[in-house]
Amino acid sequence: MSATSEGPLDIQAVKARIDRDLAESSKLRGETEKFVAEQRKLMAEAMKLDRDRWLAPALAVVTVIGGFAGFISVLITALHLGR
Repeated sequence: MSATSEGPLDIQAVKARIDRDLAESSKLRGETEKFVAEQRKLMAEAMKLDRDRWLAPALAVVTVIGGFAGFISVLITALHLGR
């Protein structure tokens, strides 16, 4: 920086402005890190919910297939014992 038309450069004022800017930058960086952490947490939750959305119908299908297989097994056993 150079001297302005208003007078000589005030080093203390410039230093104070730089310190304020650094403090503000540090504060904003901390807030950004919190937002990124929150975004990661929400993304993990979304992935879990997405998994749960397809897991429940798949579990129902497997249960029905298992029940049908069990029924057939009991039916075959009953027919075999009836002879």
